[in-house]
Amino acid sequence: MSNDPANAVPSVAPAPPVTLVIFGATGDLTRRLLVPALVNMTRLGLSGDDLHIVGVGIDPGDDATLRASVSSLLKDADADQAWAKLKPRIRYIQGDFTQVPVYQALAAHLTGNVAYYLAVPARFFGDIVDKLAEHGLLAEKRNAFRRVAIEKPFGHDLASARALNARILGHVGEPQIYRLDHFLGKETVQNIMTARFANMMIETLWTSNSIDHVQITAAEAVDVGTRGSFYDATGALRDMVPNHLFQLLAMVAMEPPASFDAEAIRNEKAKVLKAVRAYTPGAARKNGVRGAYTAGRVGDRDVAGYRDTPDVAADSRTETFVALRLMVDTWRWAGVPFYLRTGKAMAVRDTEIVVTFKPVPFAQFNKTAAERLPPNRLVIQLQPGEGLSMEILIKRPGLGVDTVPVTLDFNYADRFDVGHLTGYESLLYDMFIGDQTLFQRADAIEAGWAAMQPFLDLWTKDGAPEPYAAGSMGPAGADALLASHGHSWHELAAAPAKG
Repeated sequence: MSNDPANAVPSVAPAPPVTLVIFGATGDLTRRLLVPALVNMTRLGLSGDDLHIVGVGIDPGDDATLRASVSSLLKDADADQAWAKLKPRIRYIQGDFTQVPVYQALAAHLTGNVAYYLAVPARFFGDIVDKLAEHGLLAEKRNAFRRVAIEKPFGHDLASARALNARILGHVGEPQIYRLDHFLGKETVQNIMTARFANMMIETLWTSNSIDHVQITAAEAVDVGTRGSFYDATGALRDMVPNHLFQLLAMVAMEPPASFDAEAIRNEKAKVLKAVRAYTPGAARKNGVRGAYTAGRVGDRDVAGYRDTPDVAADSRTETFVALRLMVDTWRWAGVPFYLRTGKAMAVRDTEIVVTFKPVPFAQFNKTAAERLPPNRLVIQLQPGEGLSMEILIKRPGLGVDTVPVTLDFNYADRFDVGHLTGYESLLYDMFIGDQTLFQRADAIEAGWAAMQPFLDLWTKDGAPEPYAAGSMGPAGADALLASHGHSWHELAAAPAKG
């Protein structure tokens, strides 16, 4: 590691004293991501000895059981030292969180600041908030907060999102709700705003005058696997677009906020989502493609077709891939299409944003027509490697005047030590200190679903999704969607999947 000051962790005050109650404490999310993030926060000094954790789960066990279930995932020496400090402050309440005894047990032990994390299936969100309110566990007192973090998916369509918002906001105020999208914990995602608003050369060009189109891709090499029951009731659009991809779209397309105050930023993001054009059924059919993978090979393993996955209906019409062409109807983005795509069992794992600039109007280079010059592109790589690159043209060495494309790269791992972080550290810390910048507001959630509702309505009536082979880049219709407007998908640069 370099001693470069840029590598240093920014000095921030530790979070205030808080008890974090995790519903679903024995689940995969808690073991793989939440507890490791809390260990990292302890190691980095983002939380102190006054952080206490109460896990709630249905599995039999006690405090020692919960501690043991996560300790095996903590390998390195730094984590072991931080874990030794955090471990004694973890408790476990075994019980059914749909029943009263769990909340009676919580009421007997909770004082001071409390944050509730709902790491549970979405069908339990409303029930848990109802019962917390019934037992007085959401009532804030002077100098003592009560906050609720809710994982996605927040609703499964516009009507259900509105109903869930109304149900929860019937018990607590908007400042107490932290609707969480883990994509926003990634350093590169948070850096989108910094890259734009701290660099005049970028923000000056960030308009329809200079930008031709934007692509946002979240390609997954993994197939549905053991999640057949969940996925067949959800699909790629519900699982990824109104939350993950729309949050990226909002950061790319938002106007500069008046300040970096949480509400100022959330106001601008909400404006973008409300400006996404809601299509008529006919327009939705022209601007959306869905697919479902068939048998194929991803990396070094064979993958069965989606319909052959356990707990998936043999005649399923659920999509595992979606590509959309969306328009943001604002002055800044008038006429600029935003292409979104996401899918399972694809050739690579890669999440990126590609901003393609308009071509030069004419070329004065020997034997080179303007239309043959590749456009400049800014590529923001989110995973698996985090970084930014700019594709530009330079003169090829030699006596003639000819152009050649080159790429200017910045990789986070080359400069900063971020590999050990899960992405949840900043989200948990912000919830503890009361900063809602990275969390979604009710109106933004509903605006995202409103833009997607025409596609949901259309696809409940249309036929089966278009097939694509596992290990490919999706159905042919996704390529045709862009080709019909003179565009093509940016070639994904991630290494081939290995399963």
